[in-house]
Amino acid sequence: MGDSDVRARIFEAIELALEGGDPVVVATVTHEGDPPLAEPGAKLLVRRDGEVLGDLDGSAGGALAERVIEAAREIFEAFPRVAVQTLYFSGDSAVARPHMASENDARVMLQLFEAPARLIVVGGGHVGLALAQVGELLGYSVTVIDDREQFANRERFPMADEVLCGDVGTEVAGLTLGAADHVVLVSRGHKQDEEALREAVGRGAGYVGMIGSRRRTTTVLQHLLAEGFALEDLEAVSTPIGLDIGAETPEEIAVSVLAEITMLRRGGTGRRMREQRGALRGESAESL
Repeated sequence: MGDSDVRARIFEAIELALEGGDPVVVATVTHEGDPPLAEPGAKLLVRRDGEVLGDLDGSAGGALAERVIEAAREIFEAFPRVAVQTLYFSGDSAVARPHMASENDARVMLQLFEAPARLIVVGGGHVGLALAQVGELLGYSVTVIDDREQFANRERFPMADEVLCGDVGTEVAGLTLGAADHVVLVSRGHKQDEEALREAVGRGAGYVGMIGSRRRTTTVLQHLLAEGFALEDLEAVSTPIGLDIGAETPEEIAVSVLAEITMLRRGGTGRRMREQRGALRGESAESL
């Protein structure tokens, strides 16, 4: 297969990933290094299952390609997500931090291509509607699920990419979940939340959260634990849901939940930004 054919297949795989197919990591040599280890512009695509397309010409004994493939696999599992990073390669070692690299190192840019983050809202009531509205504003692909036609329809959720009406457990079970998916359970009762949680937990979603009081949510989690679900998977469920901002209205609850999801995706702390500011005493106005 010629270079042009390989590149065409790489770009086709990227387009499919962005449209919702399997995510891919594409490595591109941006600096050959001294002595040269690879041809600038050489590309290598790595799929989640380990399949590789393309090569990094000039890599000594395949060591560069091997390390790049290893780094690509780590990107698939990283959370928070890292969309772009540069790998600095010298000999048989590689670093990801510029201050640890040498100007003579070969440089390879790794890019993760995957569909936009998806917000899966189980429950089409007031909180579900607010979540869909704020989620769409933040750039999420929004899926809404409810078992009531009056709450799961296009008129109520014009901002959603997908509206599913049916048994919530069955609908969640039919979804393919991955690290870019964020499942939020805000249905009208613990029975529906428990059915949805049973089909969402432990399936690789980047976030699973469930609304409700501590007593109610603990009861649901204990039911699933008794059924044999893994303790570590249940402990990963965010419940009670959201950040503590004193939210009361549906819109405030939506902000609280999406703030928590954003914090986890981006590696934030949830602290007030002003807490990172130094003391004002003795500082001039120019230093503020």
